[in-house]
Amino acid sequence: MAMHERRRALAAAVLGRDGEPARTDTGDGGTLSAVSGVVLDISPHLIIIETDEAAEERLVIAPWATAWRGGNVAVADVPIGSRVIIRTRSGKVVDRIWSDITRLTGIILAVTGRTDLAVQLDCGPHRGRRSVVIPYRSSGRIRVRYPRLEPGYLFDAIGLVEDGTALAQLPATSQPPYRATAVPPPSPTYGGSQATISGTAVWSDFTDRGAAYPMLERSDTGCDDSGISCAGLPYLALGSVAHVRNACTGLGTEVPIVACGCVAGRFCDRCVECGTSPRGRILELSAISYVELGGDLTKGCFNARMGVT
Repeated sequence: MAMHERRRALAAAVLGRDGEPARTDTGDGGTLSAVSGVVLDISPHLIIIETDEAAEERLVIAPWATAWRGGNVAVADVPIGSRVIIRTRSGKVVDRIWSDITRLTGIILAVTGRTDLAVQLDCGPHRGRRSVVIPYRSSGRIRVRYPRLEPGYLFDAIGLVEDGTALAQLPATSQPPYRATAVPPPSPTYGGSQATISGTAVWSDFTDRGAAYPMLERSDTGCDDSGISCAGLPYLALGSVAHVRNACTGLGTEVPIVACGCVAGRFCDRCVECGTSPRGRILELSAISYVELGGDLTKGCFNARMGVT
């Protein structure tokens, strides 16, 4: 059992709570959940996948279900062998599929090319470096939101993995105007002791249910880049459990802190999905946890409230 899992189990025992995060309720008596894996077979009515836990899962596809693979596609056109994240209702009914989607978040190290641009990203000490291609057809909309494709600036895009190459498709946010080393300090109106914190929740590619969090003790994570955020967040420990609510959908659940979100903490941006959030990313959810809270992976964020009591 990993250290963060032992901490979560101990906290659950001491506080008398369930060690597993609660499932989200859609409000109409059903539940919203998500599953990820590789497509073994698909038709307009049924999808069979091998899950990340190496189990075979057969799911019924709702007549209204939609799919994304670099853009909206017919559900039956999702390729066999592609990696998918699937949103289901009441356990077995598919209403949304994202195929071969990825998120490309980090600090720009280098940019080369004239038509298709090759971008090297530093995604933090825990995730290493990634090579990203911005295809010419996507470069216009990405450059509108990311005018400074220069070393030292932050980058965040939604992309598609195709033949092993990460292709940036959509800007996930507007580029912060400052360099990654010049994160603004928290506003004086923030207070790390409040019971509920509002801000932006985003997602990342890691597969465990849970979240990466910026304000972790460096001695706890072994990360010299942790503890940076403009959102005035309190310090938490790996294995802590936060109650997270999507302010756009009203869905909420308990989410364990399973990783260091040191790169997410450098983004002092806002989410405008339903109203405008306060500045700063308070959580970087796994794709599964993000979808289970009603998030759309192609939109990249939702306004969130996090309880830290």
